[in-house]
Amino acid sequence: MRPVYAISGGVSKFAKTRPDKNYQAVIKEAYDYAIDDLGLSFPDFTNNVDGSVAAYFSDHFSRQLMAAIMAQDYLGLCPKPSHRVEGGGATGGLCFQEAWKSIASGHMDVVVAYGFETMSHVETWKGNEFIALASDVSFDYPVGGFYSGYYAMMVTRHMKEFGTTVEQMAHVSVKNHLNAFHNPYAQKRNRYTVQDVRDATMVAWPLTRLDICVMSDGAAATVLASEEGIRKLEKAGAKIPHPLVKVTGIGRGTDAMRMSDRPHVDYDNFIQNYATQQEKDSQETMKYYKELWDHGTRYPGIHSFRAGRTAGNMAYKHAAIQDPLTELDFIELHDAYTSSEIQTYEDLGLCRYGEGGPFAASGKAFLPNIEYGLDLPDEPICPVNPSGGLIACGHPVGATGLMQAVFAIWQLQGSIHNHFEDKTLQIKDARKGAIHSHAGTGTYVTVSILEKE
Repeated sequence: MRPVYAISGGVSKFAKTRPDKNYQAVIKEAYDYAIDDLGLSFPDFTNNVDGSVAAYFSDHFSRQLMAAIMAQDYLGLCPKPSHRVEGGGATGGLCFQEAWKSIASGHMDVVVAYGFETMSHVETWKGNEFIALASDVSFDYPVGGFYSGYYAMMVTRHMKEFGTTVEQMAHVSVKNHLNAFHNPYAQKRNRYTVQDVRDATMVAWPLTRLDICVMSDGAAATVLASEEGIRKLEKAGAKIPHPLVKVTGIGRGTDAMRMSDRPHVDYDNFIQNYATQQEKDSQETMKYYKELWDHGTRYPGIHSFRAGRTAGNMAYKHAAIQDPLTELDFIELHDAYTSSEIQTYEDLGLCRYGEGGPFAASGKAFLPNIEYGLDLPDEPICPVNPSGGLIACGHPVGATGLMQAVFAIWQLQGSIHNHFEDKTLQIKDARKGAIHSHAGTGTYVTVSILEKE
């Protein structure tokens, strides 16, 4: 496979509603930004791009089948090749990896991956119904299968199994909202306390409105290229920052749609097929897991996302990462709920299974130069969701995973201050980051590793 580089990106403003533009124009807002950031004219870029991949979650929101081909036309990309990707909340992450494949395979040299969602065209209850169609409509949906209910069920099991607390969950909300305070693209830029999070309207116990991401209108676009593609773009006048940002690893995982269909693997199976190499190399961790299983832990149960562990392990192996907590400088993680961020800390190997709650309140996932108003016992090691994540930025589903990619590119290019007009969220000397995209209750998960050469 050929090396693949992420060279540019653009994000529209994420908002509750964008009455000023139709979805094609919102996409073009992000697309034009990515082109402008390369310093190219629209015609010069169009002449050099080989194709695109489009991402959007639901035909229901746009009320338009084949909406991506209308965007393709609007962006001036016809008759170049394109296809649409859909995979629930992981749609954007899948789109990014499909673009990567087109280049790594040698099929194309310059590819645009763009995604969007316009969720404001329906009432919130109807939007939740559309999203709930991503559960089993014959089994889960008829008995009240809205996603906040699913995630409430999962985290209550996590609380029972491991002692996770609502205050630990609230730390995630405080962190992500305050990070987004410095991100002009974010939908919710607010300062909250742990008490604010717990006092917010209860949605599905223990999840309050401030534990849950919000529906959005928005779009994001990234430009990926091969070495030959970079040469062609630079010959056309592109100003691509060096050192380049390379996509060094991709991983994917899946699990059964119905949580009741997910197997309970025994200790030996878990160690052989799911434990990270770092966990296997630690006698203390092996003993810790043996005690969990001896006390009745069932993996993945409904407290863990096996697909996330599978995707993470695959991406880490591809990128030669042994210890993600210390080797990654940041992670943009799919935090549709504060609880799912805690669960994903464990899946991605930032801490052991069962330790996500204490990790959330430790300070290790926070930024070093922001005063959060929290008593954090540990120094930051690997900031998680320095952008503010889905909880604060918003969740226009098809755009979300690509939004993460854009912010990761800017972090690694060291250009956050250029795009945000605020350097607060820039991680000093960032060299390696991960983006994580998650669908359903963990049915599709993608992890991609980006690294500054």
